Amino acid sequence: MDRHDIRGSTAKDVAQAHEKDLEIQDRHFCKALTYWYDEPRGTAFCLIEAPSESAVREMHREAHGLIPNQIVEVDGSMVSQFLGRITDPEATEEQPIQDSAFRAILFVDMVSSTDITETLGDSAALRLVHRYRDIVRRALLDHGGREVDRAGDGFLTSFASVYAAVKCAITIQCELSKDNKSRADGVAIQARIGIGAGEPVQDGDALFGSIVNFTSRICDFAEPNQIITSSVVRELCMGKEVTFRSLGPKVLKGFSDPTDLELVEWQ
Repeated sequence: MDRHDIRGSTAKDVAQAHEKDLEIQDRHFCKALTYWYDEPRGTAFCLIEAPSESAVREMHREAHGLIPNQIVEVDGSMVSQFLGRITDPEATEEQPIQDSAFRAILFVDMVSSTDITETLGDSAALRLVHRYRDIVRRALLDHGGREVDRAGDGFLTSFASVYAAVKCAITIQCELSKDNKSRADGVAIQARIGIGAGEPVQDGDALFGSIVNFTSRICDFAEPNQIITSSVVRELCMGKEVTFRSLGPKVLKGFSDPTDLELVEWQ
């Protein structure tokens, strides 16, 4: 996947450039699968099967002269999980593709699952873990989220809408709270949630690599039952029905510079 910073270009301009790639791709042993274009941000991302980075650059150079600012190797299945497609959606000359690759990334992690196992035993604890997973997955379905990966009791998810990601996080915490009150075992299922947002090719050499790492650290910073977000998430939710409280600048593990964090007030 490559990134083009082409502020000032229209969706029609980018569609025409993509068509020119398709016309000559075979000469460079490439296959231009699809692209995303965010006109307000002026960024385009092309998904291309190619033998090398240089082949991608030469194809673009010959086709239209728009040389990518950055190229990273990606796995098609991960692109599909994060962005929802790996082929062109339906489009016309009058309505070319205007599909942003900007995504909200949400991490949710269950707290103290080992302690729950020690308290209830393996079978009962596993039933609670399944309840937690069901609550998370129902919330993702209701709010348009995509489950990208799951490691242990943690979920990595992706949203086209930042506001939808925040509403999903609130739903998860509310539903976990209701579930805890409905059971008589006295054990609370708790989760910490972190939300960030960014583009698929930024810093680093992995798909959404820098923003996934950053959001993971936000999640680690959160206390049980909290939803913590980056400042950009609050900015993109301006005017929406959600309340944030500034936590000020915090230094996250693995980062040398402080970053402004926001607490979502959901209770």
